[in-house]
Amino acid sequence: MLSDFESNQSGGSLSASLLSLLREDILKGRLVKGDKLAEQRICTEYKVSRTPVREALKQLEIEGLIENIPNRGAFVVGFSPQDLQDIYELRKVYEIIAVRWGIERITKTELEQLEEAYEFMEFYTNKRDYSKMLNINAKFHELIYQSSHSRLLGQILSAYQIYIQQTREMSANVDDYLNEVLNEHREIYESFLQKDVEKGVSAMARHLDNAKKRAKLVDGAK
Repeated sequence: MLSDFESNQSGGSLSASLLSLLREDILKGRLVKGDKLAEQRICTEYKVSRTPVREALKQLEIEGLIENIPNRGAFVVGFSPQDLQDIYELRKVYEIIAVRWGIERITKTELEQLEEAYEFMEFYTNKRDYSKMLNINAKFHELIYQSSHSRLLGQILSAYQIYIQQTREMSANVDDYLNEVLNEHREIYESFLQKDVEKGVSAMARHLDNAKKRAKLVDGAK
């Protein structure tokens, strides 16, 4: 008999859900470097069968979060502080490309969607709703990826978004955080309205530099 978790998921979505849970456990430090990921233990803990477990472990190995050692099993590798700094630097490179292409290629409908996302960011900033602001923030960036009309670029940046979202901690000063992030996104949004590529590149670079500082990764601390 399937567990409640498993019975509510199709085969593909079950593997994806388990992957998301295991990835989050690693990135949040609930599973640490050197921990062994035994298939049977995962089956028991998450109440799933072996097939989604094996698929999830295979993907985690591709992502570099675990290492499968022959005759020993799968072990957590995780991300080091340097890895996280590298993610922010690589994300910056690709997001700047996305902004450049997005401003050049965005459709009228996509620009309207970007406007709507920005307006929601304003709304949740005024409401001081940190969680929903983060969700809309992610949506805003996803719309930029979409506007680049590059499937591969979108896939790369979506993966970086997952890592960053799951390693981000609650800001100590929510008001300052929300206001800063909103102002930075306003500049990015205005660059799309004005079709100003260089302004968009500068605004995105500044935003991502500040995001890295807010994440306390500049000094290798996490």
